[in-house]
Amino acid sequence: MLFDEISDQSEPVREAGEEMRQNDSRMDALKFEIQDDAPAGTKIKVIGVGGGGCNAAGRMYVDGVKGVEFHAINTDRQALHTSPIPNRLLIGSKMTNGLGAGADPNVGHEAALEDTEQIIEILNGADMVFVAAGLGGGTGTGAAPVVASLAKELNALTVAVVTKPFLFEGARRMKAAEKGMAHLASTVDTLIQIPNERLTALMPRGTPLLDSFRVADDVLKQAVTGISDIMNTPGLINRDFSDIRAIMQGMGHAMMGTAVAKGEGAAMEAARKAINCPMLEEEELRGARGILINITGSSRISLHDINDACTLIRDAAQNEDVQVNFGIVIDERMNDEVKVTVIATGFPHEAKVEPFEPARGVFEKPAEQAMMPEGAAEPSAVEPLPVSSAAPMEEPVEGVGEAGEVSHDEPAKVVEEVDVPAFLRRGRRSFF
Repeated sequence: MLFDEISDQSEPVREAGEEMRQNDSRMDALKFEIQDDAPAGTKIKVIGVGGGGCNAAGRMYVDGVKGVEFHAINTDRQALHTSPIPNRLLIGSKMTNGLGAGADPNVGHEAALEDTEQIIEILNGADMVFVAAGLGGGTGTGAAPVVASLAKELNALTVAVVTKPFLFEGARRMKAAEKGMAHLASTVDTLIQIPNERLTALMPRGTPLLDSFRVADDVLKQAVTGISDIMNTPGLINRDFSDIRAIMQGMGHAMMGTAVAKGEGAAMEAARKAINCPMLEEEELRGARGILINITGSSRISLHDINDACTLIRDAAQNEDVQVNFGIVIDERMNDEVKVTVIATGFPHEAKVEPFEPARGVFEKPAEQAMMPEGAAEPSAVEPLPVSSAAPMEEPVEGVGEAGEVSHDEPAKVVEEVDVPAFLRRGRRSFF
């Protein structure tokens, strides 16, 4: 009798269980449907501008960095042909005939303005844009600020990674680089500087030239891959694009380091290496206002390891008000290794930049400024980029049309919000 009662009661239980399984199946189906419809991950674009920038981006492309879209922009048709990057854009062909900017930043600047629509088309859809350029010459110095301005107009988090000339290249080229740097700093969210002169001190005598330049290029690669890893690798304590934006948006000069260490004390050793960046202008953390730390290790990593590494990095900033965000990724493939990535931003810098003047020649200083009395106040901020007239071009700009390069038979469609970018709504002036 008892067994009969149990048997009678078990039938509803089985039915309820079957209904729950069906509900679970429907939920799983819904879950997969939602995942399929979910938007793609954060879109990162690396834009090489000018000879040096295209070389740095090209080496990174050859190294096979994933999850990043690469573009090369130059005024030199021949140099552009040698780039391994398939997405290429020749700018200023009407002005330069594809022969380069002749080390004149004004020419590079005007060349970028000539093909603004094509540059906007390249930048469209990016959440984050890295602008790579070598400063001191014509295209990188003059065009990179235009590219960065357009990226900002499109609401992309914009980071410039730029090199400064060797001392033997002379004061004139260094002066052009410093002015270009100032204009970039007023435009981008974050600026990472790499002085080429550091290579002569860091590299052993006899190091092949290409190997030396690869050290400088690795700064760009580490910045891009480090940020890509933070955004695209799920973590135990997760950091995403919003955390990166909070640390980098509008923060000016920055440093970034990534290092791996193994064995006992690996977390501390990796942290120490990550914040020691002799190739950067900002080679230490002192004065940083924002720090993002990402630590990757196996499940062997301890709380004390994390605490010691993060404390070392925070103390290096020597700023009680520094904002610190940290993330932890558990990856069993690391075994006894630990990887630490540090992004530090908001370093104090005084902007000592001459305001833009009507065209006088690239390096000529205005007479009134040359006679400025001692102790007179310097301009406190950089004026926005000089620009071309906002009037639309009469003819559509055509791209290079060569194999592997961007070609346009008709004008690119400009996003409505940036139909006339802010910096294009001002009068035309000389770049310097």
